[in-house]
Amino acid sequence: MFELDHPVAASSTVAPLRIALLTHSVNPRGGVVHTVELAQALHDAGHEVTVMAPATAGQRLFRPLRCAVELVPVTAVSRDRVEMVGNRIDAFTVHLTALLRHRSFDVLHTHDPIGGNALATLKERGLIGGYVRTVHHLEQFAQPQFMQWQLRGFRSARQVFCVSRLWQETLAREHGIDAAEVSNGVDSARFSDIGQPEDAVLAQRLGIRCGAPVVLAVGGVEERKNTLRLLQAFATLRRERPGAQLVIAGGASLLDHAQYARDFHALAQAHGIASGRGEALVLTGPLADADMPGLYRLADVVAMPSVNEGFGLVVLEALASGVPVVVSRIAPFTEYLGDADCHWADPYDVASIARALAAALDHRSPEQIARSAARLAARFNWAVSAARHALLYRQGIEAAARAGEPALTIVD
Repeated sequence: MFELDHPVAASSTVAPLRIALLTHSVNPRGGVVHTVELAQALHDAGHEVTVMAPATAGQRLFRPLRCAVELVPVTAVSRDRVEMVGNRIDAFTVHLTALLRHRSFDVLHTHDPIGGNALATLKERGLIGGYVRTVHHLEQFAQPQFMQWQLRGFRSARQVFCVSRLWQETLAREHGIDAAEVSNGVDSARFSDIGQPEDAVLAQRLGIRCGAPVVLAVGGVEERKNTLRLLQAFATLRRERPGAQLVIAGGASLLDHAQYARDFHALAQAHGIASGRGEALVLTGPLADADMPGLYRLADVVAMPSVNEGFGLVVLEALASGVPVVVSRIAPFTEYLGDADCHWADPYDVASIARALAAALDHRSPEQIARSAARLAARFNWAVSAARHALLYRQGIEAAARAGEPALTIVD
């Protein structure tokens, strides 16, 4: 039997923690960005941090990190989404079982059901005492297996965290889970309103017409991003601004959004909105991480009329970049944004989204955007988030020790 070297020392207020942070992808989705930003902040605070992500041959994490990175080998992406996710769960399970025979961690923390199910399996096998799970948001899946994995991933965890009160209250009400709230953050040094020479090069490469005006949405074409209604609102906006562009960035996802994308393109065609480089509609697909700060600065408004979000990191990044934002008047946005910070829209009302886009373009106030960005950056920063996480980790370790539960056990 192999146990943690120093379970008592791990609860000290000064001893650094050995932390493994698991995420589901090497691509810059919201939860993945949260994971890597948190990892670097924890690393900078003196903890020993390893980020783990599944990767096919040749893949790399979207951004180089200051902390350690473990890429978990997975086979090529299957067309069967259930099979693909199952393969990733199995890959994490196998990789961690082998890894933990010669390395130990004080904390195993996952940010999604893939890592959650791998860790739940290790817990059931008696290989680990417990793990931490951050729930960014919950989905309603058509596939029963996905729903089962989603539930198991957080119900088996020792500690559960959420990035907003919305999901904290949802977990308490619907699942009896007492989750702790942890914050997101924004890197104000990375995202700023100071233009760079590379911005013009990026605009030319992507076919963005500066001054068009440009409406930017980040996250790809997805139902929870409400992209169909955004497209309809954009069609309304073009009646007064025929040169306007809608730029939709990103879109790498493990879920199947093919039918929604087909509906989106059919709607664009019905409205006579051409798609392609330099056209009214620009779909960039996944972009290099280095492109994102410049892309925000090229936008005249960032639209996030989502119907389901965990937090909405894009809002913080856009405001830090000096760009007005249109967001849904629903939680979690209403938890941290006020009327002066954004332009509200009813996400189920196309006319409301169109009016908010027009208002953001017509009444842009750099001074107010700067005030909002500064206020939010003071409240949401990764160093504060890392300190909160470390405190909660230690509390979890101490509670497990009081209950006689080892923090980590490997049976050889």
